[in-house]
Amino acid sequence: MVYRIHFTVEDLARTQVAEVSPPLVELSAAVRTLQEPSQSVRYGTWRRQAAAKLLPQSRMVLDLIPADGWTPTFLGAPTAGDPQEVLEQARALPRSEIRKDLASVAEQQRLPSWAHYLADDRDLRRQFFDSLEHVFNRLLSPYWNEISSIALADRGARARQVLTGGVQGLFASLNPRWIRWKPPVLEILRPPSCPEVDVHLQGRGLLLVPQVFGNGLPFLDADTEPQPVLGYPAGTDQHSRKLPLFAAPEQPTTPGGTSSLAPLLGRTRAVVLTAIAEHSGCSTKELAALTGLAPASASEHATILREAGLIRTTRHHNAVLHSPTNLGRALLNTPRGTPGYGLQGDATSHRGVSATERSPGRPAR
Repeated sequence: MVYRIHFTVEDLARTQVAEVSPPLVELSAAVRTLQEPSQSVRYGTWRRQAAAKLLPQSRMVLDLIPADGWTPTFLGAPTAGDPQEVLEQARALPRSEIRKDLASVAEQQRLPSWAHYLADDRDLRRQFFDSLEHVFNRLLSPYWNEISSIALADRGARARQVLTGGVQGLFASLNPRWIRWKPPVLEILRPPSCPEVDVHLQGRGLLLVPQVFGNGLPFLDADTEPQPVLGYPAGTDQHSRKLPLFAAPEQPTTPGGTSSLAPLLGRTRAVVLTAIAEHSGCSTKELAALTGLAPASASEHATILREAGLIRTTRHHNAVLHSPTNLGRALLNTPRGTPGYGLQGDATSHRGVSATERSPGRPAR
């Protein structure tokens, strides 16, 4: 079966890639991933660590986000922003919206008995959203910086694909096994049990959302506003999507506080790091042009930055693309007088380059 997304010229002009997967979208995918046994290499360690931390209260969330089946729309809303702020906004959802979404799911599958009272029982709602926050804090919160970094690197790679291959290059690379571009229609292949659906964007365009968690299947939610959402697996190639993920929770790091940052205490590498932060997704050749270095020298400095955890590199065809990690951006924004200060001052004096702070940017039924 197939979903067909029909584009007009206006739709193509308004299509964009989110900087990061919205917290509730990623949480819904993570909860489903936790409950299914697939991709043991990529998610095995994370599953064991996450499951060990969950309290019995998490059962409410797992019951409403099954491994296979429908999820209420309000639990996969593509709201962007800080995770804790998004969770607070979810608590304030109108009861009518919760009631409508649950009724829609009940038409397709059986709901847990308590869910029929969720919209109208204030104490039950509070208990459920406490459970939702608990699940987020155990499953995603320790890894959120890494999730954001992966999504940001993916966005840089997608920008490169548009520059070198246009919209056709972008669509063709999202998920070749399941997504096919047949102008002016984007086809999303689905399992045989799914119905055929035609979606007309009507000038709204499409929001493409990179997703770190999931089974590799794209998801489409055509009902979101201001534009429909298409989720796809983050990563520029199939190899990167099969690598182990989150072997251990990310530990907080103070800029300049570990020996791994020592190689960065020099003007040239500061300039290279700043250029990458300012031009996320740049190739090594472009990095050399931006910094005035020879390509071999730019590549050497980028390697050191990557080994220090300050940038992420991905491969697109024959090019290596560089994007900053959250640690790299934090180091560039270190205030005067703190360990590691001096990088921003040196970097901004070179060619006028300055560091920028980037901010972060529903599943198919």
